[in-house]
Amino acid sequence: MSTSSLPEVWLRGAVEGYPAELQPVVHALMQALEDVEATLAPLAVDEIWATPGGAASIGFHARHLAGALDRLFTYARGQALSEPQIVYMKAEGDPGDPPAEAAELVGLVRSGISAALGQVRATTASELSTPRAVGRKQLPTTVLGLLFHGAEHCTRHAGQMITTAKVVRQD
Repeated sequence: MSTSSLPEVWLRGAVEGYPAELQPVVHALMQALEDVEATLAPLAVDEIWATPGGAASIGFHARHLAGALDRLFTYARGQALSEPQIVYMKAEGDPGDPPAEAAELVGLVRSGISAALGQVRATTASELSTPRAVGRKQLPTTVLGLLFHGAEHCTRHAGQMITTAKVVRQD
C-alpha cells in the first residue's frame, strides 16, 4: 500500500517505542519524510535547483531541513554546534558540482530524520523540561521546545518543497 493512500501519519495512531509526550514530534518527522520522498522522487536536477521568482530551491529546502534538524537536536542534547555543522549550514543552498540529484537529497533527509527519531526514542519524559540554550546568544528554551521546533521546522520546509515543485512543474 502506498503512503498516498494512507491517512496522514498523525491519524495512524501512536508509533510504538516513543514516549506519549513526543508522539507529535514523531508524527511530524515521519510525515515530513513521506512528503519529501514523494515530492523529490519525480524531479529532474534542473527542477530541484530552480529558484522560481527568486524563491529558495527545492534542493536548498532538502539540505536545510536535514541541517537545521541536526543543529536543533544538537542543542537539545545540550551541545554546541561543531565546525562541520557551521560549514554545512553556510553551504546549504549550493547545488554542488555536479548538482545533487533527488536520490542523494532524499537520502540526506532520510538519514537526518532517522537520526532525529533515534534521539527522540532515547529521550525520556523527565528530560523534556530541561533548560537548553540556542546559538551564540544562548537564547533560552527546553529539550521539548527544541524537539518540537525541529519537527515543526521540518514540516515547514517539506511544505515549501511541495509548493515549489508545483510551481516548477507548473502543476
